[in-house]
Amino acid sequence: MKLYAVIVAGGSGKRMGSEMPKQYLEISGRPVLMHTLERFKSFSDSIEIIAVLPENQLRFWAELQRKYSFNVPHTLVKGGKARFFSVRNGLKFVDDSGLVAIHDGVRPFVSIDTIKRCFETAEKLGNAIPVIPPSDALRMISDHGSTPVNRLLVRQVQTPQVFHTTLIKEAYQQEYLPEFFDDATVLEKTGVKINLVEGNRENIKITTPEDLIISSALLPAVS
Repeated sequence: MKLYAVIVAGGSGKRMGSEMPKQYLEISGRPVLMHTLERFKSFSDSIEIIAVLPENQLRFWAELQRKYSFNVPHTLVKGGKARFFSVRNGLKFVDDSGLVAIHDGVRPFVSIDTIKRCFETAEKLGNAIPVIPPSDALRMISDHGSTPVNRLLVRQVQTPQVFHTTLIKEAYQQEYLPEFFDDATVLEKTGVKINLVEGNRENIKITTPEDLIISSALLPAVS
């Protein structure tokens, strides 16, 4: 079965407090996005990687590849005005038969085992998303105050989210809705049950300066 990875990297540097978009900030001497693409190449040498970037960053990414002698093969695709449309653009380069992982470009610490679990489960059941249990106490906020949430019944959702290509391509033909928080919610809207698999706690989404500090320690530890 043919394997694909659509890597979406449309973030800015606002929460990072940087003019440089976070996917291009360096960890261990190279941009975050390069580490992310390499994770999927390490998982499967034959996987087809599609990187979706904002149109105004395509030339800059090409310059970075030359600067760092980065040679992981991938198809470069122009993103949309929101993540939903960026994923839709990336899926246009995916054939109708196979499995596709949709992953955040700023999650370079996904483990090979997590990627493997997602693909294996999606092959059997049609889809799979990695999750981890929260380690902190949780409260639900409402207009009337807040109430405690049983954290045993809650999971934090990660990427890659893996799908049979026919299922997710059809799901992305829907009209965009604000409640589409991730790719699983897009598919779920069509009535398909979502399957959860174990993620890895190191698989953080790099968003803040603190995340970059943590990243320097995480990179050599994740396998």
